[in-house]
Amino acid sequence: MVEKKNIKRRNFIKLGLTGLAGIGAAPAVLKGKDKVSVYAQKKDRKFIYRTLGKTGIKLPIVNMGVMNADNPNLVAAALDAGIVYLDTAWGYQRGRNEEMIGSVIKGRPRDSYVIGTKVPGMPRERKTGYLTAETDPKNFPKLFDECLKRLGLEYVDILYLHNIKRGRDAQFEPLLKALEKEKKRGRAKFIGVTAHTHEPEVIRAALETEVYDVFLTGYNFKKDYQEELKAAVAEAAEAGLGIVAMKTQAGVYWDREKTDPINMKAALKWVLNDPNIHTAIPGFTTFDQMELDLSVMEDLTLTAQEIKDLRLETKTGGLYCQQCEQCLPQCKQSLPIPDLMRSYMYAYGYNNLEAAHELVTSFDLPDNPCGDCSDCVVSCAKEFNVKERITDISRLKNLPADFFV
Repeated sequence: MVEKKNIKRRNFIKLGLTGLAGIGAAPAVLKGKDKVSVYAQKKDRKFIYRTLGKTGIKLPIVNMGVMNADNPNLVAAALDAGIVYLDTAWGYQRGRNEEMIGSVIKGRPRDSYVIGTKVPGMPRERKTGYLTAETDPKNFPKLFDECLKRLGLEYVDILYLHNIKRGRDAQFEPLLKALEKEKKRGRAKFIGVTAHTHEPEVIRAALETEVYDVFLTGYNFKKDYQEELKAAVAEAAEAGLGIVAMKTQAGVYWDREKTDPINMKAALKWVLNDPNIHTAIPGFTTFDQMELDLSVMEDLTLTAQEIKDLRLETKTGGLYCQQCEQCLPQCKQSLPIPDLMRSYMYAYGYNNLEAAHELVTSFDLPDNPCGDCSDCVVSCAKEFNVKERITDISRLKNLPADFFV
């Protein structure tokens, strides 16, 4: 049954969803399942460590974002190679991500790894994803219960309030109290908040609370507001907040056809050249990608060619939407454009159709969201063809969730 199901899925992607063709083809050899023995003994390699703010946790500057990984052998190899921090979330792979991590860390000494997981505040406003008066803090501990059960742990090292989009939401008192309660109960050693958009605003709001220990921020070379973000990160680090960087490699490819890859090593170096970034969590999914990310620590110096490869002078965002939300007031259909652009990146950049599908279906979208607009009036800061991308990615909404499992 499983084999037939996989064949059906591949055929559908090839024949019925041509815009997403090829994404589902992930041969086992690419996952490196035949290479596990290579990492049975730790290789000699250079590691750079930084302290995660006032938490006192000493971490390598390169760790692992596990969102897109589904191979336990790769996660085990990452830990064996010297990576310490594994970053996951309640919603990743509909809970299977935490379960997979739990299977890997089972039996390992508890002080040999650091686990961070994220729980969203729900429900939220549909278009923007902002918290509302209806956001129920009673949901938070229930979802965190599921996280701990899946991970097989009594506590996590870092518990984050996930995907906060405005400063006021970082200060949402009912959820702050829920986080503090988990810390007092000992179910979270430290508490944090994450943001993909308006990061400087959210960072400064988080600092004002004097509650958070860690901030997980989108941070890469494609941000238009780099100087403002760097300044906010510096303020936070100076105040003792631990800073973790995500989305470090900005969508992986410049194009959806995957003919023009971003220089992953250069992108990661660019982030880690900021000493206020205590660690980064690139989302590698193969052994080769892991080796490349770890090799960054051999020399953080950006070469002239690497700087050129990053195309710092160009405006285009490739597949990466910086979530600036300038598009929102422009859309006549009030569509959640930044989230749909993020779904597009998940599909074409990360090869993660399941994550793209989950995000697309979290909104009550019509079958053709842009169908009532003959001309799109949205002007994207990164020059995306917004209508084209939404029309493409929204086709996922009519597929059942188990199609991607």
